[in-house]
Amino acid sequence: NMNIRKLKNANDVKAYLDTVHGQYVKVGITDIDGVLRGKYMHRDKFLKATESGFGFCDVIFGWDSNDELYQFKEREGKNLFTGWHTGYPDSKVRIVPESARNIPFEKNTPIFLAELLSGEVCPRPTLKKVLNRLESLGYKSKSAFEYEFFLFNETPESIRQKEYRNLNNFTPGMFGYSILRTSVHSDLYHQLLDLCTSMDMPLEGLHTETGPGVLEAAIMVDEALISADKASLFKTFTKVMAQRNNLMANFMAKWSELYPGQSGHIHISLLDHDEQPVFASEEGNDIPDQMLFFIGGLQKYMRELSVMYAPTVNSYNRLCPGAWAPINMTWGVENRTTAFRAILGGPSSQRIENRLGGADANPYLALAATLGAGLLGIEEKINPNKPIKGGAYDIRVPREHQVPSNLGESAELFYSSKAARSLFGDVFVDHFADTRNWEYNEYKKERKFLENDKISTWELSRYFEII
Repeated sequence: NMNIRKLKNANDVKAYLDTVHGQYVKVGITDIDGVLRGKYMHRDKFLKATESGFGFCDVIFGWDSNDELYQFKEREGKNLFTGWHTGYPDSKVRIVPESARNIPFEKNTPIFLAELLSGEVCPRPTLKKVLNRLESLGYKSKSAFEYEFFLFNETPESIRQKEYRNLNNFTPGMFGYSILRTSVHSDLYHQLLDLCTSMDMPLEGLHTETGPGVLEAAIMVDEALISADKASLFKTFTKVMAQRNNLMANFMAKWSELYPGQSGHIHISLLDHDEQPVFASEEGNDIPDQMLFFIGGLQKYMRELSVMYAPTVNSYNRLCPGAWAPINMTWGVENRTTAFRAILGGPSSQRIENRLGGADANPYLALAATLGAGLLGIEEKINPNKPIKGGAYDIRVPREHQVPSNLGESAELFYSSKAARSLFGDVFVDHFADTRNWEYNEYKKERKFLENDKISTWELSRYFEII
């Protein structure tokens, strides 16, 4: 895998494919909802594409997670990215050579990630835009994603037949950090551990969480862009592996009101040009200015960027008091009730954990928002307020430090956010705000038919399998 990581250009890719001996390659692009879309390509066409790019129908950014075509209202003086008015042409796509992975159960058919060349609405280039701005300030970032997900003894057919009710969880009961469960089902756990190792996204840890059939996986730290690639591949291939075992893996933020939600926490650290950790402190017990400013930026801007880490209607069911998810922009040292946890330790492990994101977030966008807000904090030297000791759920905070209450409110905050436009550009902000408004309005159209105050069947049918 280390050799694959060093692929840089078409010649490298050809040399690699010569060792694979396959006729086909799988290509995937993470869409706006974080769903990996793609196809098989013949090796000859693929090799040409590594030199000059290739065309991919831009409808993958013109429909929602249910493959419904977006119908956006025109806003004053704004260009829509795609639609019937453009005829859904092909967009030029760039293959990312260093993203190559062998798929253990598809012999001789590697997968490569790709991204839109006109990167305005594509999640991966959106993250790159923030990383370039960080670099211009003299910083690089390392990050790591942690995901909670539920496993079910169900299939895509059975969940639909049951209308998402009375689902059969993989294991019963509440049993966090269980050696019993992981040992009884060790074959499955090792399958996942081996899959992640062989696809160059090794796990640092894997354990059962509290809840029937819920696991938590921590992906090992890497450079920011690569860590988001790993997160995108991890979510997809965990689902693939589960379904190949007649199980289903679910990454919704909150599939049932009976259990805590499923998070997608992000750990962040910065390095300077000499690869020295920026968040490290001499004694390991004080917090350097740049780390405080980063937290200050998170505190100030995370509310208006919330659609990027809470992008579904369902996300807001998780962000409620007392369910291990934050509800306000508080921070603390080693405090798991706050949104931002400062983790102090040796120079190499001092970092910030953003606990706001759910497992349903698009990793590229959740990371872009986190790094973007933090870099604005550093640029503007924003000091956070005092760290919280003890529980953060009961603390009264001003409105601008509260998580928005629903996706519609989030989308409007994002649309009118100057910070978002400065970080991600107008085209992205217009498009993403529109797609989130669309998502919220699709839900509201159904709302009058939905049962009250529970996780609706509409949310389950929309997000259960693919988000």
